[in-house]
Amino acid sequence: MNKFFAFVALLLSIFFLITSPVLSQEAIEISRLLENDSDISVRDMSDVNSRVVVADTLRGWQVDWVSDLSGSQASYDNWSQGGVNTISVTASTVFNARYRKGQFAYALDTNLKYGKSQIEDEGTRKTNDRIAINNKFSYIFEDERWSAFGNINFSTQFDQGYDYAEEPPVVISRFFAPAYFTQIAGISFQPKDYFTAEAGMAMKQTIVSDTTLSTRYGLEPGESFRFEPGYSLAMNFEKKIVSNVRLISTVETFTNLQRHVDNTDVNFSNELIGKVNDYLNMSFQFVMVYDSDFNREVQIKQVLSAGFSYSIF
Repeated sequence: MNKFFAFVALLLSIFFLITSPVLSQEAIEISRLLENDSDISVRDMSDVNSRVVVADTLRGWQVDWVSDLSGSQASYDNWSQGGVNTISVTASTVFNARYRKGQFAYALDTNLKYGKSQIEDEGTRKTNDRIAINNKFSYIFEDERWSAFGNINFSTQFDQGYDYAEEPPVVISRFFAPAYFTQIAGISFQPKDYFTAEAGMAMKQTIVSDTTLSTRYGLEPGESFRFEPGYSLAMNFEKKIVSNVRLISTVETFTNLQRHVDNTDVNFSNELIGKVNDYLNMSFQFVMVYDSDFNREVQIKQVLSAGFSYSIF
């Protein structure tokens, strides 16, 4: 755990070096960075916060909607090196709505993702599952690098998740088990268009509709709801590092004021997105999560995918 926090601290130090000296810019961050309609990152959003850019030239509404379908297949027949036949499919859709009038701005960011894999002799298993809805309200100060913001966010999953290390497999999650609502009010600082730092007071509600799973998510046996007051810190770096390749790196934390700081939730998310053309893209995602309510081990997710992406409008 100490090594994990040390690694996060090193990353934050690199962020500060990258963003010096401070320059003004003509965009305020409300969800994640969008350069144009054909350069949209379809990615997971954290439990606590997410980002989009609303240009200061925007007046009224702007809407974006992108859907993505990706998959992989492997088949072996009398193959000397062996192998397991698999078929995997993941579908996702991202809907963004942004609004600005004067010093006030609003962003809605909805991310839905679901994937399954058929593995020979092992049946069908879930590989991706995400429902995330983020709302952000902002008031931009005279120095537009600074703004006050308020977030109302929600996240859960569509389907049951299993621990396949057990025999038979054990259910460890369901729809609304868990589900998270988060409200944050604070200050945002964006010295450059690709870097933002945020800090604020937060309230987090955890819902576990299946009380047999309550203790897995830090609730008392039989409980289905928990309220936590705390504070949140977040940093986001998003920039095109080479032609057609974008790096998105985010560190987000939530600290419960009623618990020791060692129980701080940490989400460290990284994604490389490469666009082959307007319809084909490839991505690599690496996520590290520390959530002491689930367990004291660092959770790690890696996803490499290629697929078809289509902008609806």
